[in-house]
Amino acid sequence: MSKLLIKGGSVLKGEYRLKAAKNAVLPIIAASVLTKEKCVISNVPDITDIRNMLKIMNALGSEVTFEDGVIGLESSDLLRFSVPSDLAKELRSSVFLLGPILARLGKAAVAYPGGCDIGVRPLDIHIKGLQELGISVEESHGTIYCDASRIKGADIMLDFPSVGATENLMMVASLAKGRTRIRNAAKEPEIADLQNFINAMGGKISGAGGDTITIEGVKKLHGACYTPIPDRIVAGTLLIAAATCGGEITISHCQPEHIEPLLFKLNKSSCILDARSDKITLRCFERARNIDKLETQPYPGFPTDLQSQTMVLMSVSEGTGVIVENIFETRFRIVRELMKMGAFITVKDRTAIIRGVKNLEGASVSAGDLRGGAALVIAAMKAEGYTTIENPFHIDRGYEKIENIMNGLGADVKRI
Repeated sequence: MSKLLIKGGSVLKGEYRLKAAKNAVLPIIAASVLTKEKCVISNVPDITDIRNMLKIMNALGSEVTFEDGVIGLESSDLLRFSVPSDLAKELRSSVFLLGPILARLGKAAVAYPGGCDIGVRPLDIHIKGLQELGISVEESHGTIYCDASRIKGADIMLDFPSVGATENLMMVASLAKGRTRIRNAAKEPEIADLQNFINAMGGKISGAGGDTITIEGVKKLHGACYTPIPDRIVAGTLLIAAATCGGEITISHCQPEHIEPLLFKLNKSSCILDARSDKITLRCFERARNIDKLETQPYPGFPTDLQSQTMVLMSVSEGTGVIVENIFETRFRIVRELMKMGAFITVKDRTAIIRGVKNLEGASVSAGDLRGGAALVIAAMKAEGYTTIENPFHIDRGYEKIENIMNGLGADVKRI
C-alpha cells in the first residue's frame, strides 16, 4: 500500500487552475440517468469517488467514457433498478441514484452507502421526502427498496437542509407529475449547479440557492453538455496551505463568492487576499494570527469540509483559537494525528481549543478521512523534517494526485 512522504519547510508559490467540484459532478452523473440521450460533462478531475460512481453507472447499463477530463454517459437501456451493494458501500454518493432510477424506472433499490467515517449521516430525511411524494419505501437487510407507481408532486418541508436529500428530491421530482416544492432546502452552490444541469436537459426547476426550490415535472428530458462549477473545497484547501506554509499563490478558474466565509477568516489572520472575477491570490509572509472562533454551519456558513485544514493553520498561528464542529461529530479524529506532530489541542464534545505553536514536527501519521487527510498534507508541508502519511487513498477520493498539485506550488511530496 502506498504512503506519502513529505519534506517540510516549503514556501508555496505558483498558480493552480481548478477542475470541476467533486460534490457537483457526482449528482450530475446520477442525473444523467433521467434521460435516454447522451450527456457530456467537462473539466472533471480523475479521482476515485468519480471513478467509483462511473463503475456503478456501468453496472446499471450506462455506456460510459472518461478521457482527458470529459465524461460521456448514455443510459438508453438501464439493465437493473438496483445499485450493486459492493459498489454502494464504497461511495456515499451512490444514494444520489435512488431518485433518478425511481424517476426513470418507477422502482429502485440501493444499499446503505459508504464513504468517509466522519459521523452519522442518516438517510431518514431522504426517505421522509420520498414518502411525501407518494413513494413507498421499505428497508430490509441494509437495503432501501422504493416504489414510485403513485408518485405525484408535493410540498415537502425538510427537517434539516440536507444536501443529499435536496438533490435526490430534485431529481425524482423533475419527471413526476405536477409541482413539487422543497422548503428548508440546502443552499450549497452544488444544488444550483444540479438545477442548471437538469434545466439544460429540459427540466423546469427554479429557486435553487434559496430556501425554497420549485420543480415543475416534465414528461421527458433530453441529453446535454455541461461544465460543472469549480471545486470550492480544493480552492480552500490550497489557500489554507499557503496561509500555513507562507508564500504567494493564485487559484484560477474559481468562484470566490463560494468560499466567502473562509476568505473572511483568512483576511483577519495576517493574509493579504485579492479576489476578483475568477481568481484569488493569497500572500502570506508572516506568522498568521489565530482565528478567535470558527463554527461550521450549512452553506452559506463555514464549510465542515474545510474545518480540518483550518485546524492545521490554527495549530501554527499566534495565539489561541476555538473550533465548534456542528455538522459531523467525528471530524476531530485528526486531532490525535496533529498532536503526534506537536500540535497543542484540547477537545471536549464538539469544541476544540487550539493553542498555536511556532512549528510542527515531522511524524508518521495516518489519514482517516478525505478532508482530514488533506489537512495532514498541509501539516506535513509546514512541519520540520519528514512526515509519512498512511492511507492516502482517502485523499485520492477528492484530490487529483495531491502530490502533483502541491509540488506544482513548490512543495516536496512523494508517493512511495
